[in-house]
Order: sequence, then C-alpha cells, then structure tokens
Amino acid sequence: MNTLQGRKILLGVTGSIAAYKSLLLLRLLTKAGAEVQVILTKNAHDFVGELSFSTLSNKPVYTDLKNDHEWQNHVELGLWADLILIVPASAHTIAKFRCGMVDNLLTAVYLSARCPVMISPAMDLDMWQHPATQDNLQVLVNRGHFIIPVENGPLASGLTGPGRLAEPDQILFHVNSFFYQTSELSGQKILITAGPTHEAIDPVRFIANASSGKMGIRLAEEAVKRGAEVWLILGPSVEPVSPSVKLHIQRIISADDMLLEVEKLYKSMDYFILAAAVADFKPEFIADEKIKKTNFNNQLKLVPTPDIASFLGSNKKSDQKLIGFALETTHIIENAQIKLDKKNMDMIVINSPKDTGAAFGHNTNKISILKKAGELISFELKSKRDTAKDILNEMLKLKH
Repeated sequence: MNTLQGRKILLGVTGSIAAYKSLLLLRLLTKAGAEVQVILTKNAHDFVGELSFSTLSNKPVYTDLKNDHEWQNHVELGLWADLILIVPASAHTIAKFRCGMVDNLLTAVYLSARCPVMISPAMDLDMWQHPATQDNLQVLVNRGHFIIPVENGPLASGLTGPGRLAEPDQILFHVNSFFYQTSELSGQKILITAGPTHEAIDPVRFIANASSGKMGIRLAEEAVKRGAEVWLILGPSVEPVSPSVKLHIQRIISADDMLLEVEKLYKSMDYFILAAAVADFKPEFIADEKIKKTNFNNQLKLVPTPDIASFLGSNKKSDQKLIGFALETTHIIENAQIKLDKKNMDMIVINSPKDTGAAFGHNTNKISILKKAGELISFELKSKRDTAKDILNEMLKLKH
C-alpha cells in the first residue's frame, strides 16, 4: 500500500544552504503520489528559485503576503494540508514558530493549520547546540510537532558535527512512517475523558484533585494523529490542546456533567479511554452562599459521585472496548485487577504517585497495562506523549 498516494503535503522551504535538497525531496514526494504545495520564504529565494519547484509540483509556488490574494491563502492552505513539512527549517523559523510570530506567509499558514507539523532542521553546529535552539525545539515537541533528527557531518561553515539537514530519502522515510501510523485508527471513534472534576461545596469552593489532564490530552492528540475521530470530555484544565478537525472537545466541571456527555455519545463509539481523575465524592447539598467559618460546624456530608466506568462497562456492546486507569498506592496490581473485573474493562492502565516523575502534574509517566486475559506489561518512565503511544499500541491489539 502506498501511504502517500493522494496525501496533501504543504512543503515549507526556509533560508538555508541546504534548501536545494528540498527539490530532491519534492521529486520523491510527487513520485510517491503526494499532492504537494510549496511555500518559499523570502530568505529561501537567496538559495533556490520558484521555477524548479513549480515545475516539479505542477502548482504555482506561494511566496509571501505581498497581495490580498496570497494573504487569504494562509487559512485555505492550513485547512487543505494533511501535513505541514518544513524542509529545511532554519533556526530563525523554528524560533518564530515557537513564539507564534507572523511576518510571512509560511508563519501565517503555520498558525492557521489544524494538521500535524513535521520539521527538519538545518543549521550550523553552534546554532544547533545553542540552548535557545534546543529549548525552542523542545517546546515544539511538547506542542505535538515531529522533529526529524539532524545528521552529523561537514557543515557549510567548515565545522563538522550535528546540524546537517537529513537526506531526502530519510525525510521521505519519516513522512511515510507518519502516514502509515495515521491509518491505524482511520474510521474509528474514540471517547476520552481527561482532567479532574470539581465538585462544588458552595459558590467559591469545591472538592478536586491534582490532575492536570495531560495524560488524557496526549492520548487524544495521538489518537487523532493515527486517524481516529476523537471526542475529548475534559474537566477543568489549563493544559493546551493541539487543534484538529477530528478532535471534538467538550469541557465540563463535575462528574455529573461528565456522565451526561458520556451518555450522549457512548452508543456510537468504538473505544472508551477513561483517563479522567473523577472525584470520588461530592457534597450532598451545595450551599447557595459562601459558607462562613463561623457557621460551618463541620457539617459537610459527602455522597459518591456517579461511576462512569461502571456505566460504560454495563452498557457497552461486545465490539466496544473499555480502557480504564487505576492510580494506586498499595496492592497496586491486585486493586487494578479488581477494578478491571468489577467494571467490565478490557484493559486498565496502572500508575502510582509513589513512582518519581509519574502520575499527576508531570510531563512524564510510568505505567503498567493489565488486560482482561491477565497479561501484564510494564513500561519505563517516559514522556506522556510516548506513554500515549504505548497505550494506543496495546489498545489496538484488543480487537485482533
């Protein structure tokens, strides 16, 4: 199967001596069946010309914001593309992407795009190794962008080391791998819960926990990258979410709100991933006015919140798969097994706040996965983005 046939790729070329390699890459992409639209920055014109790109792509080349017609294209192109591919990506452009600066057509398209972004850097050794560049790249990685590794070798300055643009065939490999991955969940609908819930005590106070929503959000973003249509039911969280036309976000406050959204959607889903840290208890009554210390008298009666996992476990069809989470501090595997069986889950993700760098608030997580058949798989400490990949990889095996 040709993974690039009919794919729409927006190729951004920035100012670098390595820009000539983007012509070779364009040839490989079009030969593989991709539809490629090229944007050249003003600085890229110092190294390559428009005619070669327009000939190889069989399309006019876009350049800058010099007229009204091209200015409108930044929205159209951002919505048109399946992937934005920046080859080569200069240190200057990487910095502008990180900060959201708009001073040319490419940066305008970048801010308008709803598709994934893949960046292939090219720069001199000292620029590549500078902390500012590495920090900029890390921010883009955290934003969900793909960074193609630079190569090590002779550079234009005469130095030798990392910073060389990856060879066109290697870039093509990464693009192929990306689109191969994105077909795995094509046509599948996934409901993901994420973040904490806030259970009101009075108009200004609530019961909650320290969940940031990061793990569920990373799962939603990764599922979209693999072709799924995702409904993310997100509790109170300030964590940014990468936008996508295939990601539907419903923000809620309480466990009752979350259950209401689940009830609306669950019949049409293929998978449920319950990553939210739903509060276990809520006040029996919510005070209409702020409770004063002098009037409190220790009269706060708690009742259980609705059990969303039990609802789905009892109502899911045989072809729907339920993935839960268990945050445990004692008897970790035993308690997770009880939860998996009691709530009719197909798989449960286990973690513990006792593991350094895991659970609430961190950008990393250390998990084990327990399946209904009794299989237990453990993973090392990883970024939550990579942890999301592990979880989805195991989830995909449930229907095989």
